[in-house]
Amino acid sequence: MSIKLYQNLVNQIKDVIDSEFGIMDDTGLILACSNEKKVGQSNPLASEVMRSKDQFVIIEGQTFQKVYIKNKLEFITFISSDCTNGNKFLALISINAINMKSYFDEKYDKISFIKGIILDNILPGDITLRAKELHLPNNANRVVFLIETEKTKDIYAHEIVEGLFPVKNKDFVIVLDDETVVLIKELKAEYDYKEVNKISRVIIDTLSTEGMIKARIGIGTVVDNIKDIGRSFKEAQMALLIGGIFDSEKSVIDYNKLGIGRLIYQLPPTLCNLFLKEVFKEGSFEALDSETMYTITKFFENNLNVSETSRQLYVHRNTLVYRLDKIQKITGLDLRLFDDAIIFKVAMLVKKYLDSNHDFV
Repeated sequence: MSIKLYQNLVNQIKDVIDSEFGIMDDTGLILACSNEKKVGQSNPLASEVMRSKDQFVIIEGQTFQKVYIKNKLEFITFISSDCTNGNKFLALISINAINMKSYFDEKYDKISFIKGIILDNILPGDITLRAKELHLPNNANRVVFLIETEKTKDIYAHEIVEGLFPVKNKDFVIVLDDETVVLIKELKAEYDYKEVNKISRVIIDTLSTEGMIKARIGIGTVVDNIKDIGRSFKEAQMALLIGGIFDSEKSVIDYNKLGIGRLIYQLPPTLCNLFLKEVFKEGSFEALDSETMYTITKFFENNLNVSETSRQLYVHRNTLVYRLDKIQKITGLDLRLFDDAIIFKVAMLVKKYLDSNHDFV
């Protein structure tokens, strides 16, 4: 268990106990102490304490209590007092330390269990039984957020995310590597899906403002059984992968909103190449300069509306019409026609897909 937790416990109660007290291991190494200067030092009386067969040992004005968990010596509490109250204080400190360790171990076991699910390290048939042992509800609405961050020094993204979701028995933050954090978030029984996107924006904004960390988030689908968390995780992975190809400027990519990009990603590269050769005759796509491609992008963003597109481009309507005519002459596709616009849009996405995988071309 983290030594910091022992020290936190000592700090919480040191104002109540006047005497110096703390927790050490069986070698006498002081793990926590009301006098923090002594943390990391050795208690010279430890060997005498260990030689005694008694649970409570009084030596040179100090009282020690050996604390056992399942017949194994876990730690030793000590206090600079040899009166009856010293024993009582040690008993209370020990009870709190045991409870804290039990909670920590259970929490750690839960995180290991959830990590095992998303990484396919637990057999599906064992998940339900193990969840019951860890007091995790099998049927609850959960969603996976896969958070990718840039490398940072001295700032840990997972600590910021953990601070946002302190309900440890419902929400779990798992570190996969220095740049990848997974959040498994439990939702209310009657949840609004807008809440999922709101959570994503809060994570992105908090990482940016508190840690100056740039991040991207992939969102899986909401699942209502603990066995399906792994599927939601894989969907979040797919969202980041496909989003990186077709919507690289987006910081939040939802698996449910991948649209046609998900379909194109599953197509064989050879079929994609054939489609492009059919749509764009030799050199026709390459003949479209950056200004023309920007015009096409804005035209699609405005749902093929000539007037609105010309307004946003700050050009006369006739200038835009001229550009669209030029595109038609080069490619043979009139983007003002719905069917031709669809063909061109899909072709652009297919080209993005192939360009992201140079080995396919």
